[in-house]
Amino acid sequence: MRFLPALTRAAAVGVAAILGAATLTACGSDSASSAADNPYNLVQPGVLRAGTLTDAPPNVYLKDGKFTGFDNDLLVAAADKLGLKVEFVGTDFSALLSQVNTRKFDVGSSSITITEARKKTVDFGNGYDFGYFGLDVPAGSALRSFDELPGKRVVVVQGTVQDDYATNKGLDPVRVPDYNGAINQLKAGTADAWIAPAEIGEKTAADSGGKITVAAKELSPAPTAYAFAKGNDALREALNKALDEVIADGTWTRLQEQYYPGRPIPADFTPGSGDVVAPSASVGAAAPSASAAS
Repeated sequence: MRFLPALTRAAAVGVAAILGAATLTACGSDSASSAADNPYNLVQPGVLRAGTLTDAPPNVYLKDGKFTGFDNDLLVAAADKLGLKVEFVGTDFSALLSQVNTRKFDVGSSSITITEARKKTVDFGNGYDFGYFGLDVPAGSALRSFDELPGKRVVVVQGTVQDDYATNKGLDPVRVPDYNGAINQLKAGTADAWIAPAEIGEKTAADSGGKITVAAKELSPAPTAYAFAKGNDALREALNKALDEVIADGTWTRLQEQYYPGRPIPADFTPGSGDVVAPSASVGAAAPSASAAS
């Protein structure tokens, strides 16, 4: 009888060990199941949460309450190849890259120009478009080129490649959080010029009722691409492959013609990995023309 408590304790330890092993096995099973259900490390399995802008047509914007534009429609087409639904969320460009890297968004979609500085915050997919800067000025302005900007009050959207350009040129630009802020500065006469993504600048001028004009255009230094959190290679590589698929099947060409009608594509620009060929657009390749880039 004196040995009974010891035996009971031993039995209890054995049962605990068995239960612990079972728990670890179950946890391992749950982990494997979770990885299988969410292979791209998404915020929500099956849903690609994309940070974008609301006010930058024809690239990314809201129309009738729906996010659309060349970049966003192309992302939807690529995500569909992976069986993913895209959920767009509006944000400011100045916050977008940090929000992508902290996994608030799975991807950033906003005609984001690839730069070495931005590579320190996010990883980029393959380039899918080319871009140009536009120089918007108030009607009646004597400004005609980017070379005339020193000493002028120049507005840019904070964090964009246009911001980088102005800073590198020593212009000490006025920074605003969004495109509407830049447009308002021009209309109010509180800025001499706005360095804008060219397509956005052109549309702004066309919609301004003669208050704003486009004085010049200049080639942006690099292609635009989707942004991903550092180290999320599974998603980045999958979307790169899907992007090649929508280039090869003609979707990329169709969207180019839809959003940039008549815009020639530079002969030396190849979207995606370069391993696939996009069907020819109706206008064919030619000298560079304007496009937006952030």
